[in-house]
Amino acid sequence: MTMLSRRAVLLATPLLFAAPRIRAAAPRRIVSIGGAVTEILYRLGHEAEIVGVDSTSQYPAEALKTKANVGYVRALGAEGVLSLSPTLVLAGEGAGPPDALHLIAQAGIPIVRVPEEPSPAGIVKRVEVIAQAVEEADRGNALAREIEQDFALLSKERVRVTRPVRALFVLSLQNGRPLVGGAGTTADAVLALAGATNVASSLTGWKPLSDEGLIAAAPEAIVMMQNGPGGNASDPFGLPAFAATPAATARRLIVMDGVYLLGFGPRTPAAARDLMRALYPGQTETSRP
Repeated sequence: MTMLSRRAVLLATPLLFAAPRIRAAAPRRIVSIGGAVTEILYRLGHEAEIVGVDSTSQYPAEALKTKANVGYVRALGAEGVLSLSPTLVLAGEGAGPPDALHLIAQAGIPIVRVPEEPSPAGIVKRVEVIAQAVEEADRGNALAREIEQDFALLSKERVRVTRPVRALFVLSLQNGRPLVGGAGTTADAVLALAGATNVASSLTGWKPLSDEGLIAAAPEAIVMMQNGPGGNASDPFGLPAFAATPAATARRLIVMDGVYLLGFGPRTPAAARDLMRALYPGQTETSRP
């Protein structure tokens, strides 16, 4: 009986060595460039694969605390990104400069450009592109449906607005001159989602507005970022041109977190809803199903 057992072992040994060795796939090493890109990756459950983020990736807060910071989204350095040995770079369309991204691509690192259209459909497209890049179709579809449902609820609240507020989004104040969001900006888009009229819509992009232009625009509300390019938002109504507006008379200054308000990621329906309720207190609230 012992001889048979030994013989069986000897015969089986070559078969054991001939069996294919299955190696676990190496985990992705993702550099995420763009606040919405990072937020979506976290929502899809792929935060553990992120090795680096840009400085606009402020939500969730742990992103910048636990991941390497590769710099500002539009002022990236190829060396900083490549030093993290990424296997994938996910970058918003506005990321740059182009030379830095070209060097990263030349190093053989795949770069997926994520669309940045500031609209409900644009946000869903972002989710779809990122989900495809990390092979997470099911979670991507679920997140996209959730975002679409949130925008549908927002639309129901917006129809309660009987007269749109004339609002002005001020990005920063430089020497008393406001830099405002005109047509085609994320500010213009979020004001529309919140049911407001952008009084700077005759401008295109982010543009300075003269005192005369500000007085003629006659905004009824001023919207600013809590931490804009010029630092913390200050009370603009002490400036003569702002003091001459209906917004100053009503003291209607709305200050919100900039990443939350202008990020155009999964939280945008909630951000637009918060802005709407600040513009129309007590008029638009409706219960969620």
